[in-house]
Amino acid sequence: MRWLRTAAVLVLLVIGLGVGVGMNAQSAAAAQSGPTAPTAPVAPSAPAKPSGATDGTPSDGSVTVKVGGTKPSQSLTVLLLVTVLAIAPSLLLLVTSFTKIFVVLSLTRNALGLQSVPPNQVLAGLSLFLSLFVMGPVLSKINKLGIQPYLHGTKSRAQAWTDGVAPLRSFMLGHTRPQEIALMLRAGNLPNPPDKSKIELTTLIPAFVLSELRSAMIIGFIVFIPFVIIDLVVSSSLMSLGMMMLPPVSVSLPFKLLLFVLVDGWGLIVTSLVQSYHTG
Repeated sequence: MRWLRTAAVLVLLVIGLGVGVGMNAQSAAAAQSGPTAPTAPVAPSAPAKPSGATDGTPSDGSVTVKVGGTKPSQSLTVLLLVTVLAIAPSLLLLVTSFTKIFVVLSLTRNALGLQSVPPNQVLAGLSLFLSLFVMGPVLSKINKLGIQPYLHGTKSRAQAWTDGVAPLRSFMLGHTRPQEIALMLRAGNLPNPPDKSKIELTTLIPAFVLSELRSAMIIGFIVFIPFVIIDLVVSSSLMSLGMMMLPPVSVSLPFKLLLFVLVDGWGLIVTSLVQSYHTG
């Protein structure tokens, strides 16, 4: 075992001597060579101009940054939609044919002597769909000229409003009497506009509603005439027969219904209402 320890000590001494000699040789070589001189810097080359717009970059080297385009944001669109839905009942009553149609149908029901048949829900639903039928071309123009260009970003908000409300303005002007417009202008102490297209909506809308109510009352008067004649004939007949205690309404109602069905009363009234807007 002693000779193994001696051999290990000799090996460690040899390795230590080799490492020391190598380090001395490297130090001597580094001392003889000296520091290396630094390399001179190279001048930068000029930037190359773009050759074309193959990747969408302008040929003059400028950069165009697009931030969202001109389309309205989704939050603004939702806000406008909620606002329109909130005022939809008022718009339906004031700027469409709904008021006139509903009043005429209600007067027809009263002329027949029926108080709750058809119910108000049925008359309102029929008036709504007839209004959509009458206002269909106007709504299509509003969507084409105002709503869609604004949603696609081709028109600003102000321009879209001006172009979109023009068909509705033309519709109301076509069915509003000049007397009603003059009445609203005089009531508000407003000067006469130079052109019909310059009339403000705040003046045109109430004038349009007054004209619609007047037309509805005239149609209702015409509808009432034949039914009043039936009531007079029945009352006179009952009086001559001595049946003064018998209510004339209970006797005349079947004859009214029969007459109304025979002449296709609902069809005549609906046709007259729709044609009154087409010829206006």
